[in-house]
Amino acid sequence: MTKKEKVDFIIKNLSKLYPEIPVPLQHTDEYTLLVAVLLSAQSTDKRVNEITPILFARASTPKNMVSLSVNEIKKIIRPIGLSPAKSRAIHKLSQIIISKHDGQVPRTFEELEKLPGVGHKTASVVMSQGFGFQTFPVDTHIHRLMYRWGLSSGKNVKVTERDAKRLFPKSKWNDLHLQIIFYGREYSPARGWSKEKDFITAKIGRKSFLKKMA
Repeated sequence: MTKKEKVDFIIKNLSKLYPEIPVPLQHTDEYTLLVAVLLSAQSTDKRVNEITPILFARASTPKNMVSLSVNEIKKIIRPIGLSPAKSRAIHKLSQIIISKHDGQVPRTFEELEKLPGVGHKTASVVMSQGFGFQTFPVDTHIHRLMYRWGLSSGKNVKVTERDAKRLFPKSKWNDLHLQIIFYGREYSPARGWSKEKDFITAKIGRKSFLKKMA
């Protein structure tokens, strides 16, 4: 099967599986999305969605957030993990958004990635899910599946993102990156891989991986 045939097969089947594509992290605007995505690093969407309503009840705007101390933020987000670093980043980026961006989350990769705690993946999610730009944020699920499907080398997430953008139509990037995440969680986990369950990999996957897992 050629890469073009693989891409077509993936798009067709993911569209059938996930015709509706909800945004996993609960938010009300670009700012609350930015904070939620930052909190999701090395955590689960479920855990973040349990904590952000508590945080946003206290502070859902940059102005309200900086009125809290770093320690107050840390106490609220502690169950998520990495709370010392994340609380400092949230407080500082809120100050910067107020002082440099008139209280509005910036709409460019360059400005987003200058904010504390905001890397390329976080910026990509905000640009996609917050502002509607076509981006392809790569998380561990996408990185794993692009390798299993024989569409990327698996060297690093930068290479995976480059390959995904090269192979998939730009008009489908925002949908596909979420559909692949949903599929990875449900059908193709990092451990306990099942050929019967993960039908896409079984059909189009990298032969060396399938042989190893047989």
